[in-house]
Amino acid sequence: MKHTINKEEKVFDHFLKIYKAQVTQDSFDGKKEITTTRLALDRGNAIAVLLYEKDTDSFLFIHQYRYPSSRRDRGWIVEIPAGAIDNNETAKNAAIREVKEEIGYEIESLEFIVEYFPSPGMLSEQISIFYGEVTSSQKTTKGGGATSENEDIELIKIPRSDIKQKLKDRYFNNSISIISLQWYLLNKTP
Repeated sequence: MKHTINKEEKVFDHFLKIYKAQVTQDSFDGKKEITTTRLALDRGNAIAVLLYEKDTDSFLFIHQYRYPSSRRDRGWIVEIPAGAIDNNETAKNAAIREVKEEIGYEIESLEFIVEYFPSPGMLSEQISIFYGEVTSSQKTTKGGGATSENEDIELIKIPRSDIKQKLKDRYFNNSISIISLQWYLLNKTP
């Protein structure tokens, strides 16, 4: 099957970019081509990091205000550290930078979990999720987020023994946390 982007234009250009395109795609039955107009929200790619703190037997999360989710009465979200990949930066380097910026930990090594499209019907963004283990001695700075971005981030530690119940209780409401924790339960627990 094939597709063609016939015409594409940027219709909004700020922190987020919106593209409008006329696309032609093959139909599944192979009898015709479908031509239509589609929109794509582009903000670049991102990373997220599930961190387990060995000496406290806890996972490290961030708690911060999110305007988009506040539109659904859920302004403050608990999630794993995450952020955008800057120009000329690898996903792994972005993960190391974001963890230090948001929660103040130095990471020695990371394990790749998955790269996925969180909302492919609207976003071109791909998120790379990593897993890392740290100790409390690796917290070398305050964290709290980038002051240039007006971030106000709180570190939250959740005991590993509470994770299954928190998932069952729907405590987490964002894909990066749910995917990474389910991966952990499938791959890292005895």
